[in-house]
Amino acid sequence: MNEQQILLAFGGIGAAALACQWLAWRLKLPAILFLLLIGILVGPVLGWLDPQALFGPLLMPLVSLAVALILFEGSLTLHLSQWREIGSVVHRLVTVGAIATWLVIALATHWLLGFDWPLAILFGTLTLVTGPTVIVPMLRVVRPKAAIANILRWEGIVIDPIGALLAVVVYSFIIATGNGLTQSLLTFAGVIASGAAFGAAGGWILGQTMREQWLPEYLHNLASLAAVLGIFIAANEVMHESGLLAVTVMGMWLANMKGVDVRQILHFKENLSVLLISGLFILLAARLDLTALLSLGPAVLALLLVIQLIARPLNVLLSTWGSQLQWRERMLLAWIAPRGIVAAAVSAIFAIRLDEAGHEHALLLVPLTFAVIIGTVVLQSATARPLARLLKVAEPAPSGFLIVGANPPARAIGKALQALDCRVLLTDSSWENIRAARMEGLPTYFGNPASQHADAHLDLVGLGHLLGLSPAGELNTLACARFRHDFGHQRLFVLASGLEARRSDKHRASDEHRGHVLGSQSLTYLQLANQLHQGGEFYSTTLTEAFDWEAYRALHGERATLLFARDDHGWVHVFGPDTTLKPGPGWTVVALVQPESSPT
Repeated sequence: MNEQQILLAFGGIGAAALACQWLAWRLKLPAILFLLLIGILVGPVLGWLDPQALFGPLLMPLVSLAVALILFEGSLTLHLSQWREIGSVVHRLVTVGAIATWLVIALATHWLLGFDWPLAILFGTLTLVTGPTVIVPMLRVVRPKAAIANILRWEGIVIDPIGALLAVVVYSFIIATGNGLTQSLLTFAGVIASGAAFGAAGGWILGQTMREQWLPEYLHNLASLAAVLGIFIAANEVMHESGLLAVTVMGMWLANMKGVDVRQILHFKENLSVLLISGLFILLAARLDLTALLSLGPAVLALLLVIQLIARPLNVLLSTWGSQLQWRERMLLAWIAPRGIVAAAVSAIFAIRLDEAGHEHALLLVPLTFAVIIGTVVLQSATARPLARLLKVAEPAPSGFLIVGANPPARAIGKALQALDCRVLLTDSSWENIRAARMEGLPTYFGNPASQHADAHLDLVGLGHLLGLSPAGELNTLACARFRHDFGHQRLFVLASGLEARRSDKHRASDEHRGHVLGSQSLTYLQLANQLHQGGEFYSTTLTEAFDWEAYRALHGERATLLFARDDHGWVHVFGPDTTLKPGPGWTVVALVQPESSPT
């Protein structure tokens, strides 16, 4: 390929990756589905992209390094302290249930496709992983009850690094075999020892460097990137194929090291992973051998049916035995388990290495893995929502509130909404505010709601409104822009901003991006805080025939700033300065009411 063709190929990959990510965001579907489909289209179908011709001998080293970074980023999310918090069902889903899934898939792969046992067992480890990148978009569409959503979300977060680690260990054992039992065991032990030692050492050194501030903070991201690549290469130099295990252990060590804040690194790695994943999967899909996959015939469909109708239900049956979940909830859990990024990324590396080692069918690992990913994502995306409705375990139209800020006024409003039986979730980057909110029994998310981490971990099930209550008006505006597609512009509300009102048009965020002003009287954050400090309180009043809307207004007059009203059907309405809402009997009105002696 000449220079112009190479530049066109890179530009096309970038444009296609962006289009796939945007389409996934708009349709609330996993991005991996569109990335794989566009890769297949421009590769084996149309023949526009030949990754081998584009990169030559650099292709597989680049893929290996990209996979190492993806595994490191995934392992950074595995905090051992969370293991005690996720519940017994999730514990069993990622242990006993995962083992059952692994065995069923391995048996089916061996019997249906004729894979030898080592490859069948490896394929079982590759395809037992779901992951948050495929689960979270699906949950936003399906909107199951909170109990189901939390189980599926936590399963995806925890099984991602565990499944990757298991796949690397199994792969290492397969590579070690073939030289006699004793030599194979020694080689396998060497791979495990090298990966664990280099990973632990790299994690400790990097963590110590960050904790002791031996490097300025702006170099932490560069240092972590260099450390991942260095540990991966060094481990492979000492013991072939131990690099992936090393970077996985390194991420887990760093995530659980006391006194080390990995949030900035995690945010950087998540952004880098989006870039790597987008380009990597287009390239990998473009290398697929569709002829080899089609030659397997109906056996691929049979394998998909086994994974969907036997492996997953058996996993859920074992994991929910004796739990409080109803049979309807268990059935939906047994249906949802889309395969994701780890399976696709790791299979590409393993396939090439195993083929070079002489394993028959090794090159079929990639197309078969991609077939499972596409099959599970498409089938479950299309059917999970209707099934949830049929089983009556889907949430009704989301009416809860995502509150930006966990400051005292935000906590007071959150408690007032909880009194209306509304689900609330408070977000803040201040640990002091988050801790105070948790002490008051309010659900929280510690972090920026517009971050990449929030995209994967923020639980929006049951939430349908946004309240921007942060004293930083820019953060409220950013949150409105981020969640406009999720909630709709009509359900975005923020506190008034005196600074915004004094700015000229070219310096002021447009109303379209800022959201509607909260409250029948425009209150800034300082005015709201001052009114609460002066003795103002949130009152919930249920209207009756005798004490109707007119009587309520006559009683409180200008002392009341109307905020919310729950109608007789349970739906919560939000007041703004121009709201013409007129509550009737049976409605409950929430307002911030000032004492009579306090100035208005």
